[in-house]
Amino acid sequence: MPESPFLSIIIPAYNEEGRLIQTLEEVAAFLARQSYTSEVLVVENGSRDRTFALAQEFAAAHPGFRAIHRAQPGKGGAVQAGMLAAHGQYRFMADADRSMAIDELPRFLPPNHDAPIVIGSREASGARRFNEPQFRHLGGRAINLMIRVLALPGLQDTQCGYKLFRADAAEALFPHQTLMGWSFDVEILFLARRRGLAIAEQPIPWVFAAESHVRPVPDALKLGRDLLTLRLNALRGRYGPRQV
Repeated sequence: MPESPFLSIIIPAYNEEGRLIQTLEEVAAFLARQSYTSEVLVVENGSRDRTFALAQEFAAAHPGFRAIHRAQPGKGGAVQAGMLAAHGQYRFMADADRSMAIDELPRFLPPNHDAPIVIGSREASGARRFNEPQFRHLGGRAINLMIRVLALPGLQDTQCGYKLFRADAAEALFPHQTLMGWSFDVEILFLARRRGLAIAEQPIPWVFAAESHVRPVPDALKLGRDLLTLRLNALRGRYGPRQV
């Protein structure tokens, strides 16, 4: 069996034909400068455009890149599929919109961090946000308050699309994921806390993407329902016993 690559990058992609190729070119150029082995998994999920065809074409021309099709929409399902198909010792999820430059990825890796999970944070001390409308920032803080009260006290930004999982953490958590939409991050981090896995917040420079797929009001309402589902799952024992 071939040796596992050091790093896997998982990119969920839904209706991303307009920006996917530039994203993949930037990722390929970054990885070409690194000394470690790597792979990239583009997980297309239910797109109505040429996202999957473009991912396939790019992968055919670039060794180490793979295109995966998942028929069902839902970012959480795409990330889960990528994390479980990956072979890397470290597995990094990255949004296709390039709101964080891929050159920031080393901040998440050893020796900068030794936690099994490192999450990008737009709120931790040292983070910077660019071009974000004030109403979106305030809405995001209200959502984070709800998350901290109901599920993850102490974490200032659970919804940033850049997170690193050590292989053992990914393989322990993602098979138990039940939320396949936008709220999946909360469930995965909630599971990690229950299993005693440390979570580190890494401040990042982050640029607001005007073409974001986030729909502030509908997504906030869905998140509220998902948080209640998460609490019910925990009460019913669906996540197993707390290990801490």
